[in-house]
This record gives sequence, structure tokens and C-alpha cells, in this order.
Amino acid sequence: MTLDVGPRLRLLLADDHPLVLDGIRSLLKGDPDLEIVGEARDGRAALRMALDLKPDIVVLDLSMPGLNGVDVTRQLLRECPLCKVIVLTVHEDRSYFRKLIEVGAVGYVLKRSVSEDLRRAIHSVAAGGVYLDPSIAGKAIDGIAHKPGEASDHWVDLSEREIEILRLAALGHSNKELATLLNLSVKSVETYKARGMDKLGFHSRVQLVGYAVSEGWLKEV
Repeated sequence: MTLDVGPRLRLLLADDHPLVLDGIRSLLKGDPDLEIVGEARDGRAALRMALDLKPDIVVLDLSMPGLNGVDVTRQLLRECPLCKVIVLTVHEDRSYFRKLIEVGAVGYVLKRSVSEDLRRAIHSVAAGGVYLDPSIAGKAIDGIAHKPGEASDHWVDLSEREIEILRLAALGHSNKELATLLNLSVKSVETYKARGMDKLGFHSRVQLVGYAVSEGWLKEV
């Protein structure tokens, strides 16, 4: 009897270095839950293929000719918001993390850690999580995440619904997706989200994601 393991996760790989692509392909091809549906060598090709193939996850090099990873992610998620983007990079600078989270990437893996962490990152974001390379997680949230109580003399009282919506928003869900998921109107989602962000004193998704990481909200679900 053959077990029904369900549909495999469809992946698009993009890196301008053939040896890196070969290595990633070799690393992932042994996972029965994954299917590589395309490969690209530059940013424009990656964007074009992602829009055409609509993979579940795009594994994307940050520094590519044509369009860099930030630009590809921004344009891709504008047209295909259900795609999830994991970025591979050699950069450990917090500014790169900020830019990528702001445009909607949900995974950040250092190239030196690919062999240990990439499959873990893929399965984590597929399950609804946000994955940060363990070696940069502390740097990533330092300075962009703070406990609400640090900015005032009292702890901010977030309601359960506000926490639920902010957590899902940090995971990358749009207001429309949240409305469908939680059986609320888009207007109600916007109200809860705005109220929670105001209580926390946050003005950007970078701040929200940093706080969500520090609170342990972005673990696998």
C-alpha cells in the first residue's frame, strides 16, 4: 500500500552562481516533500519565472544581476502575495534584514549555513513561520524590537484578538487574508491591527516582526 503524503512543496531556486545552484539542488532533491520547478540565474529571470510558475516558495539570492533580492521580493509579492520568499545571503548586516522583512520576505539564511539550515527554513515558512538564521537572529531584533513597557511606566495591554492579528500580520498575511481566515471584515482587521500597533508605538512591519521574534510569536504553527 502506498501512503498518500500529499502535494509536494513547489520551489523556485535563483542564484547567479552555477555552483551554488548545483549545491542547493543537490541538498534539496533528496527531500520527498520538495519539488524544484524552476531555476534562474538573474533577478529578472527569477521574477518572470516566479510570476509564471507561482511556486509555493522562492529561494532567492540577495545579490543578483538585473534585479536584486529586495526588488524581486517587492515586485513578486505585489503580484503573487501567496508566494513565500526565503533569501540567501552572505550579509549579516541588520540593514539587509530590515529591508527584506519590510518588503515581505519570510526567511533569511546565511549562505555559510545553507547545508544545515535551508531545509529547516523551507519547512518552517511552509508551516506559516518566519525563519531567521540562528546566528543573526539576535542581531536582527536588537534595536528594532522593544518591550512596550520600556517606552512607558506600564505594560501595554494587548487584547487576545490584537495579539492574534498582529502575530499573523508579522507572519506575512494581508488584511484580506486575515479577514477570511478569522471570519472578520477587512475593516475590523484594520481596526484591530491599527489599535495594536498604536499601543506598541510601532509604525512599520520591521518593528512588528522584530517584536514578534522577541516574543516567540513566529515559531512554527
